Amino acid sequence: MKRIKLQDLHSPYLEIKDELFPLWEKVFSEMRLFLGPLQQEFEKNFAEYCETEYFVSCSSGTDALHLALRGAGIGEGDEVILPSFTFFATLEAVWMVGAKPVFAEVKEKDYTLDPEDVRRKITGKTKAIILVHLFGMPCDMDEFWKIKEEYPHIVLIEDSAQAHGAMYKDKKVGNLGDVSAFSFYYTKNLGALGEAGGVSTNNKEIYEKIKLMRVHGQRSGYISEIMGFNFRMDEIQAGVLLLKLKYLDKWNKRRREIANIYMENLKGLEQIILPEEERDKKSVYHLFVIRTKKRDELREFLNKNGVDTGIHYPLPCHLQPAAKFYGYREGDLPLSEKLSKEVLSLPCHPYLKDEDVSYVCERIKEFYKL
Repeated sequence: MKRIKLQDLHSPYLEIKDELFPLWEKVFSEMRLFLGPLQQEFEKNFAEYCETEYFVSCSSGTDALHLALRGAGIGEGDEVILPSFTFFATLEAVWMVGAKPVFAEVKEKDYTLDPEDVRRKITGKTKAIILVHLFGMPCDMDEFWKIKEEYPHIVLIEDSAQAHGAMYKDKKVGNLGDVSAFSFYYTKNLGALGEAGGVSTNNKEIYEKIKLMRVHGQRSGYISEIMGFNFRMDEIQAGVLLLKLKYLDKWNKRRREIANIYMENLKGLEQIILPEEERDKKSVYHLFVIRTKKRDELREFLNKNGVDTGIHYPLPCHLQPAAKFYGYREGDLPLSEKLSKEVLSLPCHPYLKDEDVSYVCERIKEFYKL
C-alpha cells in the first residue's frame, strides 16, 4: 500500500545536496564550527528576508524564545499573556525567565490568539504578549498594534516558529512585533538538519543584548560582560539553512496550493471544520489542520488506508502535568480544551503530488459515508 507521509524530510535535503557538500567541506577544512562565515551570511540574508534590521541565530527555537523574552527585559514578577493552545515550548520560555504565564484563548476560526480575551487578561503586571502564529497563520496584528498603542510598555513577542514567510498585510512575520523568535527544527518550513533557531528585531538594544547572551555574555575571549548562555548555532546547520532559504518561497507557495486543494475538495463536508484564512493574512500552512468530533476514528481509518496524520496538540499547555503548579483547572479555557480533542493535521509538505492530496480527500469522504 502506498504511504502518504505527514512530513517529507528527505526530499528537501536532496534538493540542496549538490550545493551542501562543498559548503560542508569548506567548514571541515577550516574548522570554524561556530560563529563562522556561513552563520554570518545566513543572519544577514534572513534579516533581509524578514525585512528587519537585525537577526541573531541561536541553537533552537526554544532558546530563541527564551532569548527574546530576556532581551526584552521580561523576568520575575512580570506577567506574560500567551495562548494555551500551542506547543509547550512557548510556556517553557516564560518559565525559564521566571515570569508568570497568563493563558488566553485562541480564535476558533484560525487558532491564533484572541485579542478580545487578551484584553480581558491585561493587568498592571502584564509586560509581554506572545503572539503565536500557529500552524503558519499570522495573528490579528491590527488589534495587537492597537493594544500596543494603549499599553506602550507591553512588549509584543512573536512566536514565529511555524510561520517562516507568512504575511500580514504587506509585512512578513518576524517584523510584526517588537521581537520575534524562529525555530529551524528540521520539520519546519525552513528547517535545519537538527536543531537551530534565531531572533529577529528592529530594536538595536535588544539585538545587542541577545548577541551577548547567546555566548556567555562575551564579545571577545573570556570576558563576560553579562550573565549569558551557550546558545550558538553551529556552522554546519547554518550552511543548510543558507541554502534552503533560497527555496523557502517556492516551498511555501506549494504548501498554499495543497491547502487550496484540501479546501476545495472538503468544503462540502459538514462533519469537518476547515481552517479559515481571514482578510490581510497569508498563511504558509506549516500544518493543514481540520477539526472533527470523530478525530480519533478518522485518524485510525486514514492510517489503515496509508495516510499519516498528526495531532497538534492533544493537551493544551494549562493542563499539562508539568504546568500543574500554576493552578489552572479543566474548564478554565474551554475552547482550547475543545480544540485539543478535535484537531487533526493532514499531510501538507511541498513534495506532495496533487493526486496524493486528492487521495486523502477521497478517503476522508469515504469515512463519512460509512
